[in-house]
Amino acid sequence: MATKITLAQFVKLRNGVPLGHADSLKNMLSRSLGAGSFAQFWQYWNPVWGYYLSQFVYQPLKRFFGKSMVVVATFFVSGFLHDLAIMLVKQQSSILLTVWFTLMGLAVVLSEAVKLRYGTIPWFVRALINAGFIGASFYVAKQLLSLVL
Repeated sequence: MATKITLAQFVKLRNGVPLGHADSLKNMLSRSLGAGSFAQFWQYWNPVWGYYLSQFVYQPLKRFFGKSMVVVATFFVSGFLHDLAIMLVKQQSSILLTVWFTLMGLAVVLSEAVKLRYGTIPWFVRALINAGFIGASFYVAKQLLSLVL
């Protein structure tokens, strides 16, 4: 039986420094933006949130569904929880983040399917590519919602 990883272990693995370390934010930004694939970007982005999504969404769903479906579903849940927080604070409905995050999940799955890797190019270009995926997904989400709503 596999031993469950703790939050502290997960954060150290992703950030290279212990939970709460002064370099946590710097390491997260550097590692995620400089990732050599869009899937790898998400391995480094917000490790605390990633830990809980892994433990309570990804791992349970993985027992029943294929990896691609589980990745997209995990992004969907993350977006929905972000939207839910906005709805609670603003007292108005919102689905933008649910759509946006779902599109980013699809981008992860598709980029992995075609084995898109860019780890050998300079950090700044990798950062632009990763930010481009995020920005393009947001733009498409806004366009889709403007057509539907």
